[in-house]
Amino acid sequence: MLRRFNLKKTIDLTVGIADREKAHHVQRLQTDFETGSISRRGFMTGALALGVSMTAASALLNSAEAATPKKGGRARIGLTGGATSDTLDPGQILDLYMLNLQFGQLRNGLTEVASNGDLIPELAESWDSSTDAKVWTFKIRQGVEFSNGKSLTTEDVVDSLNHHLGEDSTSAAKGILSGVESVKADGNTVVVTLSGGDADFPFLMSDYHLNICPSKGDGSIDWESGVGTGGYVLVEHEPGVRTLTKRNPNYWKEGMAHFDEVEILQIADASARSNALRTDAIDGMNNVEVKTVERMKKVPGINIKATTGNKQITLPMHTDKAPYDDNNVRLAIKHIVDREEWLKKVVYGYGELGNDNPIGPANIYRATTDELPQRSYDPDKAKFYLKQAGLEKLSIQFHAADTGFGGAVDAGQLMRETARPAGIDIEVIREPDDGYWSNVWQKKPFCACYWSGRPTENWIFSQIYAADASWNDTNWKHEKFNKLLIQGRGELDTAKRREIYVEMQTIINEEGGVCLPLFQSDVMAYNDKLAVPEVVGNNWELDGGKFNERWWFS
Repeated sequence: MLRRFNLKKTIDLTVGIADREKAHHVQRLQTDFETGSISRRGFMTGALALGVSMTAASALLNSAEAATPKKGGRARIGLTGGATSDTLDPGQILDLYMLNLQFGQLRNGLTEVASNGDLIPELAESWDSSTDAKVWTFKIRQGVEFSNGKSLTTEDVVDSLNHHLGEDSTSAAKGILSGVESVKADGNTVVVTLSGGDADFPFLMSDYHLNICPSKGDGSIDWESGVGTGGYVLVEHEPGVRTLTKRNPNYWKEGMAHFDEVEILQIADASARSNALRTDAIDGMNNVEVKTVERMKKVPGINIKATTGNKQITLPMHTDKAPYDDNNVRLAIKHIVDREEWLKKVVYGYGELGNDNPIGPANIYRATTDELPQRSYDPDKAKFYLKQAGLEKLSIQFHAADTGFGGAVDAGQLMRETARPAGIDIEVIREPDDGYWSNVWQKKPFCACYWSGRPTENWIFSQIYAADASWNDTNWKHEKFNKLLIQGRGELDTAKRREIYVEMQTIINEEGGVCLPLFQSDVMAYNDKLAVPEVVGNNWELDGGKFNERWWFS
């Protein structure tokens, strides 16, 4: 797949070409060189004929060579979010490490979010729906093989989707598929029938839990082996420590998956990740500690790239446990967080203010500040809400680790200080990074958390805030919200749909169990060996979780 050049950069490099038309001719030469239509000599001859100096022409040729994907090498990436309790069950993916391994290397979904945010076909080459968006038909791509040589069939797709359905399912995707009534094969298509219309349903099929695994032939799937249709094949896997994969020689995506091997290493400590990159122990890393970004930028041979999407820092409160079962207490806590201070001291400006509302800057139906005024630090209001709850003072515990979000423990200490004027005493408990998502999140009543943003409102509402969502980490149940969720899914009129989603955001803001102080940028770092496209996906970290097949060694 070609990575096209930025025209402005082409013009800046093209000394001696005065107008844009000639610059376009140079860009055409670059494209011809990428595709192999002309040789190095042909490129240089053509550029010099256009009036480009020898120095500029050489620079343009070097850029063209760097942007042409090359096969080979072992990519070594330091990641966060792995745990010794990790499993290859796609329904149990909890964080980036397993997202990257399963979704980014071993397997594919029916649809995919491209680097530019567009929804594109993956294992489904096309899809269509009934006029009421209740029945969706996916045409399954032919000629695709699993890494064990088995051909992809509609049975694999049906059983893989059904893996997340049913009363006994513990899949994290159960919530977003709650509207599915049936999944059936029909020739080379898979037909999904919903209980109500859902205009965004194809987007849901790009969720990283909905990877397609081979069917066992009895209605279940083989997830244990790690076999998939992805660009890489599992070689070694030590959960929460290290994983090695090798390129799938029969990968069906042309011009993708360039590395010979990919080695991912769980490195929870931010300083250890940075040191590993500086000493050439790894080639890239996620989750750069933002307070060190400026220093990292000065290290020769290291590049920094930040992407801003809907990634969010959250502080979930269990609404079924005292004292958080009283909404007045929840409102008090939402007012003792100094969001401006967090933006400066926790994420060092790499983000924007949150408003206790999970719909982020990349979502199209986000409530404006006129519709939902920005909540600010106000200890007097916090005192007021405590009194409404019948309390003069409050003592609580906040559980945090940097796995929850970078700087979570420090953020807890800031919150402790700003809570004191409101009469709230917060004990910050530092938890181990390993096993945080299994032992702390959804277990402790008030803790640190983060979410990668979902591309649609329905998706994030269904997966986290619906009453029956498997990842409802506040244990929140709101009758009107859940009715609006069903109504919004099937509303095809965009103006009416916006009204519904703004009302749902207001309900979460005023009555929900989440304090959401910030939307946070993803900051990654990598060495000069890696060729990283100018535009990378911001739906998940590291190019939408797909760096393994989209990047290469220069």
